[in-house]
This record gives sequence, structure tokens and C-alpha cells, in this order.
Amino acid sequence: MTTPEPTIHELFSLKEKVAFISGATGYLGSAMARALAEAGANVVVSSRSQERGDEFAATLPVEGNQQHYAVVMDQKDEVSIKSAFASACELAGKVDVLFNNGTQGDGHDWNDVSYEQFVTQVENSAGYFVLGREFRNHIVERKTTGSLILIGSMYGVVASYPDAYEGVCNASPVGYHALKGGIIHMTRHLAAYWAQDGVRVNCLSPGPFPNFDIAPAEMIKRLETKNPMKRMGHPHELKGAAILLASEAGSYITGQNLLVDGGWTAW
Repeated sequence: MTTPEPTIHELFSLKEKVAFISGATGYLGSAMARALAEAGANVVVSSRSQERGDEFAATLPVEGNQQHYAVVMDQKDEVSIKSAFASACELAGKVDVLFNNGTQGDGHDWNDVSYEQFVTQVENSAGYFVLGREFRNHIVERKTTGSLILIGSMYGVVASYPDAYEGVCNASPVGYHALKGGIIHMTRHLAAYWAQDGVRVNCLSPGPFPNFDIAPAEMIKRLETKNPMKRMGHPHELKGAAILLASEAGSYITGQNLLVDGGWTAW
């Protein structure tokens, strides 16, 4: 007997799955968390504040028996990371999908960034790895399969344009570029090692998605001229790519860096 071909709705569904997403209360993280819930997943969000995490989890859509949870996690503390993942498993019973999205950064550019500030930025990659390994071990122990998505950036692939920022605000932080470039390559490395464990590892790299409420209007205007689509991205435009990588729709995708950038890196 041949196995019935799954429908497109079945492939993209996360019903009965549990998705953990770090940095879920942020500008882009919140949109991806909503996407996971809308696809049917029980969602565990992490925040450095339990109150903030609880408040956000309560806003996520619920259908049927869906339940959402919040855990406290410090992205740069190994003990906190391991404790948060253990709490997520205890609360939700398991984790099938992990989005490594949380980042604690530093905004200094190459002109004035100190050694310590640079380290503060790039050490986020260690947090991504530790949380990812906790997930991998969990999947292996359960003898099942899982999807790990790391959040990169177009600035892990290409340099920023100096004239987009000059005279308006700091240049894109050099430490951020080092961090995101490293995350993209770590994705490939872990995908090669963890494929045999049933864990797909991919990177989702947003392009220009400035927060319109706080980003300088002149910087946004300049960035728009650099992009083939001549506009910035909106958070909801990450939702489709996020669910592709998280769900069975992406079951044969691993080790990839999916850029959602309006064509920015096409030229």
C-alpha cells in the first residue's frame, strides 16, 4: 500500500505540536509566535520577565484545547537557558519545534564599540547553541523528530550601506554582523551533525524590518531606495516562512538559510 499524500493543510499544520520561541514578546518574535499559535501549536514563550511573558502568552490565539505558556529565560545565562527549557517541557509535556529568536545586543557601531560590548553581542550565539543542544537531546530522548530554527539576518550575508545611516544614526553594529554571520554558519554545521538524530536545523533571516514606531524616518527612506521592492518588510511577512520551516511542509529542508528580504540580497 502506498502512503496517502498529505494535503497542503496537513503539511502546514502544527496541531498537537509544541513550539518554544525565545524572545517572543519582541517586534518580530511576537508575529512568529502568533503564527505558531495560528498554525495550531501549543506555544511556550520565553521572556526575562514572567509577568511580561504571561501577559503576552494570554494574547495568543486559542482554538479547541490549545494552551500557551511562558517561562523566564536569560539568553546569556546557561543555567537559566537549561532551566527554562526544562520548565517548557514540564509545562507543555514536550517540545517539537524550537525558534532561537531571543537576542540581547549592543548598538555601538565600529567607531566606538569596546571589546566588552562586542563580546556582549556575539556571545548570543552561545545561548543559541546551548538552547539548541537542549532541544536536540530532548528529541533524541523521545525518539522522535523536531525542527530547530535559528533567527539570522540579511546582515549575516551582506554588508550594510554606510550612506543609509550616515548623519542619521549609528551604523549597523559590527558585532551584530559577526553574530548573525556566525549563526548562519552554525546552522549548516549543526544540520550536518543532527540530521541523523531526526533534527532539522534551518535559519530564517529577515531583511529590512525596522520598527516603524522607533526607527528614524530618514533611515527608513534611505533603506527603501536600496531594496528591489522599494519598501520595508512588515512583521506578518515572516509568518509564512516561519511555518514552512517549523512544519512538515519543510520536512526535506535542513541546513538552509531562508532570506525574507524583499530582494535585498539579490543584488
